[in-house]
Amino acid sequence: MEAQARSLFLRAYRKSDRADQKSRAKDDETDTFSSGKGDPARISWRNGFVRLVFVGSIIWVLLILFALLFHLWSCHSSISFLSALCRKDSKVLVILDSMGLTPKPLHRCPIPILDDPNAVVIPEKTPDTIPKKLSYLEFDNKQNGEEESFPLFGGHQSWEQREESFKLKSSMKVHCGFIKGGGGEMVEADKKFVKKCKFVVASGIFDGYDVPQQPSNISMRSKKLFCFLMVVDEVSLDFIKQNASIRVDKEGGKWVGIWRLVTLHNLPFDEPRRNGKVPKILTHRLFPQARYSIWIDGKMELIVDPLLILERYLWRGKHTFAVAQHKHHKSIYEEGDAIKRRKRYARPLIDLHMKIYYYEGMRPWSPNKRTLGDVPEGAVLIREHTTMTNLFSCLWFNEVNLLTPRDQLSFGYVAYRLGEAFKFFMFPNCEYNALFVLHRHMREHSSKVEWVKSLDEFKGNNSELKESKAGLGLWLPYPGDLTSVKLPPVTRSSPAG
Repeated sequence: MEAQARSLFLRAYRKSDRADQKSRAKDDETDTFSSGKGDPARISWRNGFVRLVFVGSIIWVLLILFALLFHLWSCHSSISFLSALCRKDSKVLVILDSMGLTPKPLHRCPIPILDDPNAVVIPEKTPDTIPKKLSYLEFDNKQNGEEESFPLFGGHQSWEQREESFKLKSSMKVHCGFIKGGGGEMVEADKKFVKKCKFVVASGIFDGYDVPQQPSNISMRSKKLFCFLMVVDEVSLDFIKQNASIRVDKEGGKWVGIWRLVTLHNLPFDEPRRNGKVPKILTHRLFPQARYSIWIDGKMELIVDPLLILERYLWRGKHTFAVAQHKHHKSIYEEGDAIKRRKRYARPLIDLHMKIYYYEGMRPWSPNKRTLGDVPEGAVLIREHTTMTNLFSCLWFNEVNLLTPRDQLSFGYVAYRLGEAFKFFMFPNCEYNALFVLHRHMREHSSKVEWVKSLDEFKGNNSELKESKAGLGLWLPYPGDLTSVKLPPVTRSSPAG
């Protein structure tokens, strides 16, 4: 009886439990429908909205990627129209390039130039703003209490005078080479000839390592408009006589093809590389009547009409100075590191040069800067000779004269010091390579100073390694503490750089 009673009790308990579960499930279902969460229409609408947002986000991301890919493709397209539309200085392209997401740049690319030089309209001269008047020091300073110091071509510029030259004024007088008695003279026949040159294509050969390369694709209009002036020293003139045919006109002018040879006598410097900076950077001083100039290095064969070059790089964008972007480097500290590795100048002096610039506030290039880079390809310079571009050239030369002759280091520094007052166009390197054909030097130039590894090597019997006519700032006391300056780390961006 007791077992039967227990069985009946368990059955009743289980039945009651099942009833409670059904009741709770029914209550939950009622609560769900009463709150609207189980409404099929609402559930369908909500799921559809989520899908719409998800699909829309995917489409938006794809559109952005498509726009970026089109931007990259147009910038590297061989179609001139698309290449001309591309803004190669855009922040997007710079950021993508810094992330390594842009394709490897072409060595050469089409230049968006006009088809006919005869269709080019020459604009009016760009008005001078600051400075309105620019003049140059003609006599050297007295140094160290001497009655009269030995005159140098670049002068004995002090650190104070250097600092003052960067302060822009309406009227300025600065060092700019050609100090009386410092060398760099031309004969009267050459002086007379260059006075009539308003449009100049200039080049130079020093120390006899090249012969002039004849330009090609030059229109008759440009042949009449431009003076093609090749500046040489006496050593190079003798070398050219032995390796090329020189024609002498009735005024005594010497010609090799289209090039008029202009000989510099009493060279300003002992170092041939520094002598080459005179016609390259101080073009406006050698040829003071020139309104426009195009400089190309002596080993280059120009293959684009110079009038089309001026239209493309100056007049179209209303620029007064144009230079190409360096192929490998954007920061002067990258360039300085490459110069030391490739033994292009004494390593400790390059370090000193860089420390001075870093101490004076020159920071490594970043996308936040206003230019595509701080380092140019200096073998081609395109200029309208306004007072501002002339001032820039003077200050640039003064840095080359005071410190090391590596002008690619000092270009960005001078641009940094002048700030927004000096505006220039830095064009793509692939266009730079499409302007000319590069020929090998007939012989390579080398100097003992390029192999120096420590300052101790300048002492004792090697004291002649010090240049006596330039680079004085490397040996004069600097008005600041450089001992604590640590140069920024450099990451090698290219095996060739």
